[in-house]
Order: sequence, then C-alpha cells, then structure tokens
Amino acid sequence: MLQYALIFLVVAIIAGVLGFSGVAGTATWIAQVLFLIFLVLFLISLISGRRAV
Repeated sequence: MLQYALIFLVVAIIAGVLGFSGVAGTATWIAQVLFLIFLVLFLISLISGRRAV
C-alpha cells in the first residue's frame, strides 16, 4: 500500500511540473488517502503484536 502511495505521489509531482493541475490534485489526494490507510493498518498491526505480510 505504501508503494502505491509513493507511485501516486510521483505521478502528482510529474503532473504538477507539466502543468496538469487537475491530475496532480487528484493523484495527490489518492496518495494521501493511501498513506493514511497504510498508517492506520501499520498502527493496528503494532498494537495487535502481529506482523503484517
């Protein structure tokens, strides 16, 4: 999940540099949501004591 967030972040940066503000905004939003989901799942796995695969 973290890998997808980083991919969308790179897409957003490239789209922003090229001037595609709509695509950049959407990709940034998706990257933020995926990163938030990653953090929540990571914290849950830390609290439960199980390793995420």
